[in-house]
Order: sequence, then structure tokens, then C-alpha cells
Amino acid sequence: MKLKKRYFAIIAFLGLFGTCRMDFLQFRSSDAKIKKQVMDSGQAAPDFHSFETEGQPMHYVHVGADTLPLVLLVHGAPGSSNNMVGFLKNQRLTDVAQVIAVDRPGYGYSGFGVAERSLEKQAAVLKAVIGHHFSKNKKKRRTVLLGHSLGAPVIARMAMDCPELVDGLLIVAGSIAPELEPKKWYQKPLDWAIFRWMLPPAARVCNQEILPLPGELEKMLPLWKNITCPVTLVHGTEDQLVPFGNVGFAKKMLLNSSGVLIDTLEGKNHFILWSEQERMVDHIIDLIKKSNQSE
Repeated sequence: MKLKKRYFAIIAFLGLFGTCRMDFLQFRSSDAKIKKQVMDSGQAAPDFHSFETEGQPMHYVHVGADTLPLVLLVHGAPGSSNNMVGFLKNQRLTDVAQVIAVDRPGYGYSGFGVAERSLEKQAAVLKAVIGHHFSKNKKKRRTVLLGHSLGAPVIARMAMDCPELVDGLLIVAGSIAPELEPKKWYQKPLDWAIFRWMLPPAARVCNQEILPLPGELEKMLPLWKNITCPVTLVHGTEDQLVPFGNVGFAKKMLLNSSGVLIDTLEGKNHFILWSEQERMVDHIIDLIKKSNQSE
């Protein structure tokens, strides 16, 4: 009987480990799959780019005409550029903008499974993506950044460190207030070596980003004054993952922004990036118009 229980425990452990390695827990899609999804919507074929910046492999997908303003889409945790396929397919958006969806460090095909805990370094990667995109005889265009969840402090840090490159921010359900970051008892144990080994790579990177996030957000406190571009914040009042209070924090900190718009979604949860996608497209188009007016 003891032997059977031991075998059962081993089989259960191997089953759990195998499940954690299944494709659906990788939170990414192949370039071929994204290409098919975009083209099936009637859009032209997207192009895919991979490059390295300061030892960090980066990958992104691009759609739209190079002559249009640029919209850079930054996913949360976990996630990848495949979170943004709905925007890549959106004709209303691609009629007025070229769109890039990036795999943040550690996700998708940007050094999958290796976390980058520093928001400053992640923001530098976004700068490198923009630089890489406009490097080959392409004129720099007006640039609007969208960041969802943990992608929001990354785009905010980009606007703080490189305000000359950013013409508008759309912060969607953003984790930006250090004092509002939830602390879960299991986060530190999940970073122990044995559990890191067991976790799916995307989940491991997610936890490794969230652990130092309050401290990373604290570092940003004196830098909010550097954001001068228009900022739109969209947040659901029933967001159980990122408290709605983050909106009040942003309103208090964005003193030098040329315009702050708050869109409160009553009764909505954390997943408004997808459930309210057309609303997000409206806000992106509005930010593009505002950036053009500032020229």
C-alpha cells in the first residue's frame, strides 16, 4: 500500500510538471499563428522583427504604413504580443496608425523565461524597439504608447526617461501606485529554486517581476514630473487584480502632463483591454489627434 501511494505521488507530481509545460501556459503564439489571424481579418501581412539590445533578445510584430504615427502596445504579466492581436486586426486603428506589439523581456520570444525585474531597463528596451524600428531610412513619427496592467509602469517609465520620444500614454488598468501593490503570502515561496523550476516559464517571470514591483514603483516617484505628454487612464471600478485607487494616484502625480483624461468603467474588471477594445481604440485615436495638434 505504501508503495502504491509513493507511485501515485510520483505520477501526480510528473503530471503536474507536464501540465505546467503545456503550450497554453506559455502565454504566447507563434509568428505564423499571429500572421494568419491578422490576414484572416483582411489586413495585410504583418512583419516580425527580432534583434538584441545590450544582451537582451527582443521580438515584436508590426502592421501598417510607415508613414503613419506609431502606436506601441505593451502587455501585462504574464502575456506577450499575442494579447494585442485584436488591435493588430483593427481596421479603424490601422487606417490612422502603424502598430507594434512587443514581447516584453522574458515573455513571448524576447528571452522567454528570463525575467527583467528593473522597470528602468524595460523602458530602455522600449526605447531600443522604437530606435530599431525607425533605424532603416524611416522618419521618426508621432508615438503613442499603450500599457496594460504591469505594462503600464513600463510605458510610464519610458515617458519619464525619454519624454522626447513619447507623444501620448494610454494607461489601461495600470499598476503604478507603490502603496497599492497587493502582497500575497505565496509570492516569495514561489521564487524558491524548487518552485521556480516547477512553474511554467511565463508564470515564473510574472512572479519575479511582481516581487520587486513596489520598490521599482518607489524609484519612479520623483520622476513623474518628467511626463509632459497627454495621458489617458482607463480603469474598471471592480478590478480585483489592480485596485481602482491607482487612478487617483496617477491624477495626483501627473502635474506636468499637458492633459489628463480619466475614463472610469463602472462595474468592469481587469480585462477591459479585451472586453472594451473599441473604447481603447477610440482613446488611441484621440491621443494621436492631440499629438498632431501639438506639432
